[in-house]
Amino acid sequence: MQKSSARSLPSLSVRIDLDKEGRIGPGKIELLENIRTCGSISAAGRAMDMSYKRAWDLVDEINRICRQAAVERQTGGKNGGGAMLTPFGQSLVARYRKIERDAASAARKELAALRSDIGRPTKAASR
Repeated sequence: MQKSSARSLPSLSVRIDLDKEGRIGPGKIELLENIRTCGSISAAGRAMDMSYKRAWDLVDEINRICRQAAVERQTGGKNGGGAMLTPFGQSLVARYRKIERDAASAARKELAALRSDIGRPTKAASR
């Protein structure tokens, strides 16, 4: 029986370059999803083993790149503040995940062919 992790490779990862300096990829999208789930930037960062500062810097970068807020901070209250995705942030995550699914679907046959070729000696290598 083969290891599932070895069998599942290769996989496709999508990074979208929005401008020369700004890109959105799986890490930033995961952070946004964690903010949606956890209700705070600090908890989302902890879920990903990153500091609050790093998480906030990434949120700030997303907001800057997109020229609008994807995350909105909430202040005060009995249990302190928090954060939530804006409608734009929700849309950004949904759109990214759709692009990711569509790209994986389009590449599925080639990835499967590549998976079967990996580890198979070529004629040149077997000489």
